Amino acid sequence: MRRILAVDDDKDILEILQFILEDSGYEVETLADGHFLFDRIKKNHPDLIILDIMLGNMDGRELCRNVKAKKETHNIPVILLSASHAVTDTRKQNGNPDDFIAKPFDINVLLSSVEKHLAAA
Repeated sequence: MRRILAVDDDKDILEILQFILEDSGYEVETLADGHFLFDRIKKNHPDLIILDIMLGNMDGRELCRNVKAKKETHNIPVILLSASHAVTDTRKQNGNPDDFIAKPFDINVLLSSVEKHLAAA
């Protein structure tokens, strides 16, 4: 079973993501605080990360850059979620995410993106 780590400071969004993804056959771990991202990656070895951009006092784009910069984690696909940032700005950054989904997200778009990036990983 493929493992997905969903990171968002909104517990309702985490519950929705977990429900949708588990219903589609994925093992889902959730995390409400980006400070523990690398601890959780090391412990659970996710196959894909879904990461909110606005994580309280943290920026998910910076966390994505850090994931992509580390030898141990650079191959993990990262999908960024956000209700307030433009896709073009996110796509131009160093350490690009593998995909971007705007909130509110369409379930089919989310599942299609997850499937596409897990198939490529």
